[in-house]
Amino acid sequence: MMEPVSEPISSNATTAIQGLIAQIEKVIRGKQHQVEMVVTCLLAGGHILMEDNPGTGKTVLARTLAQCISGGRAGEHVIFKRIQFTPDLLPMDLIGTHIFDDNAKEFIFKKGPLFCNVLLADEINRASPKVQSALLEAMAEHQITVGDTTLKLENMFFTIATQNPVEMEGTYPLPAAQLDRFFMKIYFGYVDEETELNIYREYVEIAQNLVSLEQTLSLNDILDLQKQAAGVFIHEEILKAVTNLVRGTRAHQDIALGASTRSGIAFIKCLRAYALVKGRTFVIEDDVKDIARAVLEHRLIYRNKEGKLKALESIINKEAERLAKLKLYA
Repeated sequence: MMEPVSEPISSNATTAIQGLIAQIEKVIRGKQHQVEMVVTCLLAGGHILMEDNPGTGKTVLARTLAQCISGGRAGEHVIFKRIQFTPDLLPMDLIGTHIFDDNAKEFIFKKGPLFCNVLLADEINRASPKVQSALLEAMAEHQITVGDTTLKLENMFFTIATQNPVEMEGTYPLPAAQLDRFFMKIYFGYVDEETELNIYREYVEIAQNLVSLEQTLSLNDILDLQKQAAGVFIHEEILKAVTNLVRGTRAHQDIALGASTRSGIAFIKCLRAYALVKGRTFVIEDDVKDIARAVLEHRLIYRNKEGKLKALESIINKEAERLAKLKLYA
C-alpha cells in the first residue's frame, strides 16, 4: 500500500473551486457533473467540447464561467470572446488581419477574437474544415502565426467549443486532429422534469443572476490552481490503469483508431484536476471511471455502430474492476 503524497496544496483551493461552481450553478441548474467537467478541464489547462441540441445551456455556461473570473484589476472581467461559427467564416475572422494605418502609413495587425482568456467557439461544426483547423495551433501551442511572425496568446487561454449533433443539417464533422486537441468532450443533455419546471418558474431570477454573479476567482487564482492541480498525487497503479485504457482502445476489434499517447497525458492531467475539484490531494480509483469516457471517446473511430455503444465501456469496466481489487488506499 502506498500513502498519498503530493505537493503542498493550499487549504483555500477547495473553497475557491466550490465557490466558483456554486456561482455557476446560480445560472446553470441541474448540471453539476457537466459543470465539474468544465472546471476540471480549465484547471487541467486543456479545452473542452460540448455536444448537444440547441437550447440546452451550453453557451450560457461559457458566458457564466467567464463572468465569475476577474481580470488583472479589481472588478474587471477576464477577456471573453464568442465566435459564432458559420459556413462563410474565414480563418482571418479568428486570427486577425493586417489593416493599413493612415497615420503611421504602414500595415498594422488587428488581433482577432483568439486573443482572449475564455473563448466560446459556438457551433464549431458549422464552419468549414479550413476554419476549424485555424484553431489547432492556438489550442495546442497557445500561439498563432501570421506570416513570419508568431504571436503568443494570453497565459490563460481556455476554449469552450459547442457543436450540434453531426446528424443535423449543415454540420461538418471535426477532423481527428482537431478532436484530439480537446481534453474532454461532454454531452450536455436536457435537465430532469423537476429542474426544468423550476427553470420556467425562476427564469427571470436566473437571467438576473447572470448579470450579478460574483467574481469568486481571479486570473492569477486560476493559474495558481492549475499549478496546484499538477501537484496532485497519482498512484503508480492508476498510471498503469491509464496506460491499459489507452492501449486497450488500440487493440479492441471494434475500434479502428485507438487513443494516442497525447490522450493519455491529457487523461492524467484531467485526473489530477478532477481530484482537486473533488477536494482531494490525490487521485482515487473511482476518478478513472468518472472521467474516462469524457477524455477518450471523442478520440476513437469505431468500425461499427454496435462497437461504439459497447467497446469503450467494456475496456473501462475491465480496468475499473482491476483497480477495485487492489484497494490502493485501504
